[in-house]
Amino acid sequence: MSTHDSKDIADLKARIKEVRFPMFTWQDEHGHLLSQPMTQEEVDDAGGVWFFTSTQTSLWDCIAHRPQVNLSFAKPEDSLFVSVSGLAERVVDRERIRAMWNAGVQAWFPAGPDDEHAVLIRVEPHSAEYWDSNDSKMVRLFAIAKAAVTGTRPDMDAEHRTMKL
Repeated sequence: MSTHDSKDIADLKARIKEVRFPMFTWQDEHGHLLSQPMTQEEVDDAGGVWFFTSTQTSLWDCIAHRPQVNLSFAKPEDSLFVSVSGLAERVVDRERIRAMWNAGVQAWFPAGPDDEHAVLIRVEPHSAEYWDSNDSKMVRLFAIAKAAVTGTRPDMDAEHRTMKL
């Protein structure tokens, strides 16, 4: 685990904590990009984002050879969008698996936390970028409508930042 700026990690955690299902993007054996929704289990103190998966998935196989991944978090109703780039690590740690086990995971692995195919992926972020609007939905809609009528770009109060982690 690397040591990241604790303020940046806290900022990242606060922005993504309520987005349970980011899109997880990785490369297959041909270098093609693939994405699927994954359930975010936790973000650790170093900023690592944890997921359960199965050893029987192409994701598990592919990240062994091409660990560069991207996580895309979106909460459109709040105009929050976060992109996290990093390295995926395959983790087979039964103690950690038991500690993170929950009813949602049980649905995918009925044999429980000792299922040999139940494993973890930890994404170590190296950068994150976010767009976060501070305006209410009505204010954003009004700005877009006004821009459409006047032929100008919408004046949106959105915060944009890139974090090198």
